[in-house]
Amino acid sequence: MIIERSSVVGAPIGQVWARVVDPEGINDEMRPWMTMSIPRGQESISIDSVAVGEPLGRAWLRLFGLVPFEYDDLTIAELEPGLRFHEKSTMLSMRRWEHERTLRPFDDGSTGVYDRITFEPRLPLVPLTPVLARVLGAFFGHRHRRLARHFG
Repeated sequence: MIIERSSVVGAPIGQVWARVVDPEGINDEMRPWMTMSIPRGQESISIDSVAVGEPLGRAWLRLFGLVPFEYDDLTIAELEPGLRFHEKSTMLSMRRWEHERTLRPFDDGSTGVYDRITFEPRLPLVPLTPVLARVLGAFFGHRHRRLARHFG
């Protein structure tokens, strides 16, 4: 299943990129619904500083920032610094999880943010795929609104 979301953020691409690759910026996008830990031993990373194609480790997703409920075995498969990253990972609930985020500068100084999420649930959750797609679509819409509000 594929979900796509796009929005325009009222800030230059360099500022938006710095925010979307930083753990604090990522967590701010997800709040208040959840946060994501940094894999052990990787506490000082940003997406800009990872080795492409090498697993980073397990990042725990925490409901309301407190209760671990899911993990993401993170790997950044492709990286174009300042423009694009493509995460290919597995999760507790997903056989396949891909998140591709691309930024595009506009002439007025704003930035287009495009997310493409591809997922394949593990067998017990396959019947819930349409529900998961709606929830994930809403969640990434929330992330875009939070990001735009940060620069608002």
